[in-house]
Parts: sequence; structure tokens; C-alpha cells
Amino acid sequence: MWIKWRNWALPAAALALLAATGCTSMPAAPAAGPTEAPTTSMARVCAKPASGPAKAPADAVTVDPAVVGDLAAKTKNSPPHTTFWLRPGTHRLEPDRYAQVIPKEGDVYLGAPGAVFDGRKTNQYAFSGTARDVTIRYLTVQGFVPPRDEGVVNHDSADGWVIEHATIQNNSGAGLMAGDRQQVRANCLRDNGQYGMNAYKATGTITGLVVEGNEITGNNTGDWERRQPGCGCTGGVKFWAVNGADIRGNWVHDNRGTGLWADTNNNDFLIEDNVLEANDGAALIYETSYNAVIRNNTIRRNNWVEGRKYADRGDSFPFATIYLSESGGEPRIKARTNKIEIYRNVLEDNWSGITLWENADRFCNSPANTSSGDCTLLVKKTASCAKPAIATAPLYADCRWKTQRVDIHDNRFVLDKSVVNCTAKCDRMAVLSNYGTYPDWSPYKGEKVADAITQKQDNRWHDNVYVGPWKFVAHDPSQVLDFAQWQATPYRQDAGSTLRARDGG
Repeated sequence: MWIKWRNWALPAAALALLAATGCTSMPAAPAAGPTEAPTTSMARVCAKPASGPAKAPADAVTVDPAVVGDLAAKTKNSPPHTTFWLRPGTHRLEPDRYAQVIPKEGDVYLGAPGAVFDGRKTNQYAFSGTARDVTIRYLTVQGFVPPRDEGVVNHDSADGWVIEHATIQNNSGAGLMAGDRQQVRANCLRDNGQYGMNAYKATGTITGLVVEGNEITGNNTGDWERRQPGCGCTGGVKFWAVNGADIRGNWVHDNRGTGLWADTNNNDFLIEDNVLEANDGAALIYETSYNAVIRNNTIRRNNWVEGRKYADRGDSFPFATIYLSESGGEPRIKARTNKIEIYRNVLEDNWSGITLWENADRFCNSPANTSSGDCTLLVKKTASCAKPAIATAPLYADCRWKTQRVDIHDNRFVLDKSVVNCTAKCDRMAVLSNYGTYPDWSPYKGEKVADAITQKQDNRWHDNVYVGPWKFVAHDPSQVLDFAQWQATPYRQDAGSTLRARDGG
């Protein structure tokens, strides 16, 4: 949960992927200056989704939209590894709210052009159960009403599912859940009540998750953060305890909340070649998680709604478009990197830039830990993080999620306040913590964590390009610096970086 304290050439491989997934590409805004431009393109899936087979494949079972419940019944009466072809038209389930389709292992569902699977605001789930290796392609799934935090497609987070060229829209809850080795490619995840996808598995783990070439837009129509303040339960995609994910080539835009949000013990993420824009909240939150590469993304016009809301309240916290909260590199946890590396991204006209934050009162077994009951990946028993042991090694270090080993380089940060329509507090780059106060047995009271995140945990900005009236926050919200102060002792940030008032200035 969020807590406080033009002409670019795409590589041949990327063009092949876009062609294969039916995406059309539109070049993102170019970067001038020495910073290398990201090769991002928009996955315009929703406007022109790919069409499925007009005729039933050989040996496929044909599903008739005129027969209510035909898909669920034929799935039940067919063996595993059956292919189902849904005729054009609107397919419906029986009117019982639990009348969902329960696939068998290896089943394949193919929608013909114009095939729609509609829950009619009556059925809770479209596809559920624990069968592995199910495939869904070319199908529109809409009108299902799961409870909050539950999903419509792959409701039970079964493993090995492939969802491609589907449109999952206008549902309550999450459009889809995720299981181990799930592949989500070239889909339109649009206007769902809570999330486009909720990557959460109650039992077991999610590894090898691929989210590629999707358009993820307009989600959180239920406005859950307003209905339940502080729930941390909205956005384009939410990831929980995912170990290994490739998030690439997606267009994540106009979601009512955060675009991409990794929350609680995620590890080994590669987030590249995405366009993240016009989300009400941050483009990306990486929270109480580990080891990630964030590169070659175009990130623009994010966090205007939520950033302005807090600024109007007089809040001095540097709410940003990339927000790392208690997250960092950890060499003891296996991943493709042992850092969080943020490079070759273009950030343009967002509400502020990047904030590195560590809440001094948030650690395993603390009442201030909003990921209640969870502990770091370095400590097996949450209860062991208690006095007196927590005050000494190794628990003193390992009971905290630490914002450490963050390397921010070769990015381009552009801000025009007349575009963002702000006069203050939208121009921050920050590394900071709060003054530790709670609970009374905490060994992290005072400025210990603020000193550590600022001076001792190898968090570095360097070789970046800044255009616009940027300010910098270090140690705590009261320390607002100009560029020269940010580069000077004691902070010594942004070696090799440049700042100018405007392009060409």
C-alpha cells in the first residue's frame, strides 16, 4: 500500500512482436541531448483488436451463443485438451452467479470475430478452477461482477494460462488474475472496476509472469481509493509477491489510480519499453520489493490528479511519478540484477519525478507495517523481529525493507509547469525518510533511517538530463535543494548530469 512518510526506429525484434500480436505502433516523443532514447511504442489494442478464426478449427467443439450455458456445459462434458470455438454473437451463462466455466487442463477457447462472453451483471466469474495451461484467445469478456480483490478470468490463479488478443472490459473487481508462468499478451484490459489485472496467488508463487504488448486503460471505475481510503487496491495492474516478471511493450494509460503497482515482496522485475501516461496516480510504484530493471520507458503526464490533491491539502511529501517505497537491490535474493536500476527513460510533464522513500516506522512486526503480517524475504518468522533481538545484527538490518542500491542514470526529465498547470510541489526529485517515532520498542527511532537512505545505502543519481525548474529533496521533506546544493557535499548526487531551464536554453 502507498503509505506516507519525432522518429524512432524500433528494433526488428520489436517490430516482429508488434506484428505478431496485432498491435500498431506510434512513436513516443523523442529525447534530445546525450541521453539515449527509449524504443517505446504504443500498443493500440483496444481500438482495433485482432480477429479470431472465422471458421472452427479442425476437431474444435463449436459453441452456440443461442444456447444459454452452452460453453460451460460443453466444457464440463469434454475431455482435457479440448479446443472450443465460440461462434459470433453474445454467449451467456445460466443466471446463477456461480455458473462460470471451469476449464480442464490444456483447454483452448477461441473466439470467432464478434464473439462476446457476457456476464450480464449477474455472473461473478467467467473462467475459474485450478486447471493448468488453459488458453484464451480472441474473445471479449465483459459484464461480470466478482467481489472486490477477485477476478473474472483465471479467478483461482491457476498456472500456465495464456491470455492473448482478448478484450476484458467493463467488469467489477479485476479483469483477470495471474498464476505461475502466466502469459498475458496483446490484450485490451479496459474499464474494469478495480484492476485490469491482479497478479495475486493465495497459495504457491507466481514466477515467470509475462505481460507484453497490452493496452491497459480506464481501470478502477469503482474509485475504490475514495470508497475505502488507504486500501492500496486500485490501478492498471497490481503485483503481489511475484518472483520474476517481464513487463514490456504495454500502453498503460488513463487509469484511475496508479498505472503499475508492485506491492510486497516482489522480486526480479524487468519493466521496459512501455508507455505509461495520463494515469491519475503514479506511473509506477515499486513497494517493499526487490531487484528490478526499469528502462527505455516513456512516462508522461502522470499523477496530475493525486499529486495535485495532496499539494492542495498543504502536504509537503514529494509525491512522484516513479515511487520507490522501501524497495531496493538485495544481492542475497536471486535475480537478474542485484540493484534497482532506472535508466534510459524519458519522463515528461509528470507531477514530479522519482522519489526514493523509506518509512522509519515500517518494518516486520511493527504496527505501522501496512503489509500486515508480512515480513521481508530475509526473515522467516515475523515474530522474531522483536526486542531485544531486533536491535542487533542480523535482524537490525534484515527486519527492514530497505531502499538501497538504487541506480538512476541516463534518463531525461522534462517539466513545463504551464503544461502540468502547477506552481509548486510538482517539481521534485527526492530521497528521504521520516523521523522514527513508533512503536516505542523500535530500534529505528530518530534520524537513523533518514541518514541511512541519504548517505549509506548506495542510492545514486548520475548522468541524467534535466529540463525545467527542478528542485531536489534530501533526507527529510524540509530539505528542498537547488541543483548545485543537490550535487554538492553532503549529498553529492547527479554527478555528470545537466540541468537547463528549457530545451535549447
